[in-house]
Amino acid sequence: MESKQQVVIAGAGPVGSLMALYLAQRDIPVLLLEKEPQLPVDLRASTFHPPSLEMIADLGFGVIDDMLEKGLVADRYQYRDRRSDEVASFDMSLLADSTRFPFRLQLEQYEFTRIVNERLAELPCVEVRFGHEVHGFSQTEDHVDIEVSTSTGSERIRADFLVSAEGARSQIRKLAGIDYLGFTYDEKFLVVSTSFPFEDVFDDLSWVNYVSDPEEWCVILRTEKLWRVLFPTTPENADDEAYLLSNDFIQERLHHLWDKEGDYDIGHRTLYNVNQRVAETYYVGRVLLAGDACHINNPLGGMGMNGGLHDGNNLAAKLVSILRDGEAHIPLFDQYNRQRRDLAVRFVQEHTIANKKLMEATDTDTQVARQKMLMETAADPVKAKAFLLERAMINCVRDSEAVA
Repeated sequence: MESKQQVVIAGAGPVGSLMALYLAQRDIPVLLLEKEPQLPVDLRASTFHPPSLEMIADLGFGVIDDMLEKGLVADRYQYRDRRSDEVASFDMSLLADSTRFPFRLQLEQYEFTRIVNERLAELPCVEVRFGHEVHGFSQTEDHVDIEVSTSTGSERIRADFLVSAEGARSQIRKLAGIDYLGFTYDEKFLVVSTSFPFEDVFDDLSWVNYVSDPEEWCVILRTEKLWRVLFPTTPENADDEAYLLSNDFIQERLHHLWDKEGDYDIGHRTLYNVNQRVAETYYVGRVLLAGDACHINNPLGGMGMNGGLHDGNNLAAKLVSILRDGEAHIPLFDQYNRQRRDLAVRFVQEHTIANKKLMEATDTDTQVARQKMLMETAADPVKAKAFLLERAMINCVRDSEAVA
């Protein structure tokens, strides 16, 4: 067995990598394990909300500077109604007195993890091992023994604490016997990327757009390289992945959005299950969960990864208090549960479910009433700011920090 580690984090995605950087900055030794042979490059999250940008900026190491250089600043976003051609545009500069970053930053998740892992490689008290997956553990009152699968066999590692940032299919959560409470929607979401210049065919298009339609809603957002479009599928064809990912189906959906001549060029195409789930607890003993390992929601509003980053920042601060300052771990982990789990149930789940219901209504009366409400809210600076404080997760983080 290796010499004892202080913190082992499973999962080198955005949450695990951010936690490792936070701890290493404060001289807490960290071992970061990633089951894949290298950092994945795929279409996942792409929106960073103001509180996340503030947390990342506070870490230092120039991470926020690289993000701002690579990413796309979205200082407004829109709800567009194709039936009436009405556009409710929300100006995020209204948040200038509430945050240093009154905008969304559009940056692919994999670009963020790449930036953070470049910094981790420079730090002496953090080690990143790829091709390593936790497949078992046991714990006592003062340590966790971790069983790890590698490309050459298996290893046993002893640590003070084990954190799962493995994502929604967390093996550690399952091994800990923690239920993942909630439900899975019948339909799936299809996400495709294209270089087609939607900004040239839709008047005054923002970088983030929620589009309602008499037949089918969608989300159109720009990342630093491509446009990304999210479509719902129907429960009737949800299991036919070959059809949903076929060029014919994707071209039909995109041509319904804008009927251009010829085919759209397609970059990535990804089909997602749509879940609303929260773990029954965020820790058992010395084993903890963060990010999608403990909560997952539909992607409307971009709250999933951001909520995970907020988990990671909160938990890392508590681990520093325990390992450097000698505080007892159980009271702090109980507080982590109260601050992050209760909020995930009350805020993130509530808002993402509401966002989905807001978009998917198809009857005329509901669509008209929805767009009227959004137009009136966007036109009133007081109401618009209140709306943005919620949707930008500023209130969410404030509420979390206020929980004792």
